[in-house]
Amino acid sequence: MSAIGSSGPEGGFERLFVRTAQLWRRAAGVIAQRMPSGLFARSLIIIIAPMVILQSVLVYAFMERHWQTVTRRLSAAVTQDIAALIEVLDGNQQDERHEILGRVADRMNLDVDMLPSEPLPPMPPRPLFSILEPTLAREMRRQVARPFWFDTTAQNQVEIRVQTDRGVMRVLTRRSQVYASNSHIFLVWMLGSSLVLVTIAVVFMRNQVRPIARLAEAAESFGLGRDVEFRPRGATEVRRAGYAFLEMKRRIERAMDQRTAMLNGVSHDLRTILTRFKLSLELLEESPDSEALRKDVDEMSRMLEGYLAFARGDTNEPAGPVDMVDFLDDLRGDAERSGHSTTVRFEGDPVVIVRADAFKRCLSNLVSNAARYGDKIEITGTRDARWLTVHVDDDGPGIPVERREEVFKPFVRLDEARNVDEGGSGLGLSIARDVARSHGGDVILADSPTGGLRATVRIPV
Repeated sequence: MSAIGSSGPEGGFERLFVRTAQLWRRAAGVIAQRMPSGLFARSLIIIIAPMVILQSVLVYAFMERHWQTVTRRLSAAVTQDIAALIEVLDGNQQDERHEILGRVADRMNLDVDMLPSEPLPPMPPRPLFSILEPTLAREMRRQVARPFWFDTTAQNQVEIRVQTDRGVMRVLTRRSQVYASNSHIFLVWMLGSSLVLVTIAVVFMRNQVRPIARLAEAAESFGLGRDVEFRPRGATEVRRAGYAFLEMKRRIERAMDQRTAMLNGVSHDLRTILTRFKLSLELLEESPDSEALRKDVDEMSRMLEGYLAFARGDTNEPAGPVDMVDFLDDLRGDAERSGHSTTVRFEGDPVVIVRADAFKRCLSNLVSNAARYGDKIEITGTRDARWLTVHVDDDGPGIPVERREEVFKPFVRLDEARNVDEGGSGLGLSIARDVARSHGGDVILADSPTGGLRATVRIPV
């Protein structure tokens, strides 16, 4: 029953509706891809598109209704005059014909001559978009109903020739009598007013969009840890968003200051206790037990520094210009001192704006991770117009693809893990990713061309 019902009119209508919906979604997707993404361009389209549509409708209505109607009526009036002249020509005697014809033509503002009977010349080529020629030809066929010829190519007059029983009557008339020649003034005024309105819209929308762009730049700079100088401007809603951003910025800074103060206090207290442990160990006699305790205390100190660095995030450090060539050379020196073959290569402008200590900690963790599990390290940096990219490659065993995101979690230690920092806390890659993301970028793990693991740091410049 369902198969029979689906083949009826309702099933056909349903399929048509689904097909129409699919075509509409496809067309909407194509339009969305081709539409500009910026608020300024979209706002201009919202303002200009209705204006263009309205003007197009007006032009079409004017051209179709007014211009053609006026031209048709003018042409009809002239052809009526010509028909009347032909009747005068046919209805009078030879001696009175030219005198009466001249007087009537003068009253009609026409210039009439009689030419010898001869074949009419071929019609001249008609302009492509002209409406005078077809309108005049239609009226001549309807009212005169005789062989005719006309020429509208002259600038100020129109010449019309009609084959009559008494010869060829040539009529010269002003172009304005058969054609609405002043209609272009309407188009000029329409285009001029449109340009003025578009200019006003562009200036107005630019002034409205600029505060939004400044708010976005301020939020982006604050997210990258840079100094932000922002003053809300623009419309009421935009100013409210700006004041909300400044209030949010103050709350975040206050929270970071409170957290930093708390961490400094915790760090001071714990370091004091560890210092006491170290002093107590120094007073003990050398023995295997004291040596083991000393190693435990040193490990606790390293783990404490790692925890505090992870919790603090180095977000209070100001950003400044850094020469990445020297930066990467320092990392190479540290790796070579630990006995690893390291190469460095950089392309592009080396000066970038970063938080130097935090970014060095990020790359140092990646290099230390590579040095722990590989013998050969390659550090490659590139900088283009938008991004700084640094690759750290090694020839170690690597990390399985399904576990590469897991190693970024804090305190995660896999059996074959490569995210164990010097203190064994499992925070090396977590700190590296947090630092990269605080700069607006990220850290990604992939297979290395050298056979091991590739850690890629990518941040905007």
